[in-house]
Amino acid sequence: MNDEQVIAAMRLWVEKAVIGLNLCPFAKSVYVKNQVRFVVSHARHLDGFLEDLDRELDLLAEADPAEIDTTLLIHPTLLPDFLDFNDLTIIAESAVVEHGLEGVIQVASFHPQFQFADTEPDDISNYTNRAPFPTLHLIREASLEKAVEAFPDAEAIFGRNIETLKNLGLAGWRALGFSTNENK
Repeated sequence: MNDEQVIAAMRLWVEKAVIGLNLCPFAKSVYVKNQVRFVVSHARHLDGFLEDLDRELDLLAEADPAEIDTTLLIHPTLLPDFLDFNDLTIIAESAVVEHGLEGVIQVASFHPQFQFADTEPDDISNYTNRAPFPTLHLIREASLEKAVEAFPDAEAIFGRNIETLKNLGLAGWRALGFSTNENK
């Protein structure tokens, strides 16, 4: 896939799953204002991807939030195994600290085979963090704090998302046009 196809798939996921199912009630406002930066990494190895992460952390920290509020750093081919990707998220969180951005930027992770601890691979709750490609979401904490202030009972989002996905079911997820990774 070329970059445009990768970004189109990610935009579709943001529109249909993240915003459409209201998995993140904060996403729509930055998305419709084109403040979400979509970056496709072409790194051939983990070190190259981490260099891309370093650049994106610096760029987001220096950018005007009205222009770039959040970044999705996507790699369509590196780290297809979720456990390897999950290990990378620990490194990514350390990179935030190394850049002096703790309390400024946080990292969320999405992966086609995302799996929460103590769940089975096909548990519907895992789909709250399943995206078409391995993705690190770089989020400004100030924007997140503002959004949480405006959203009553933000702690309930995760539970509500699980209920939404339980009601939707795997068939509903597939009907949205997303893979359930059943054959992987």
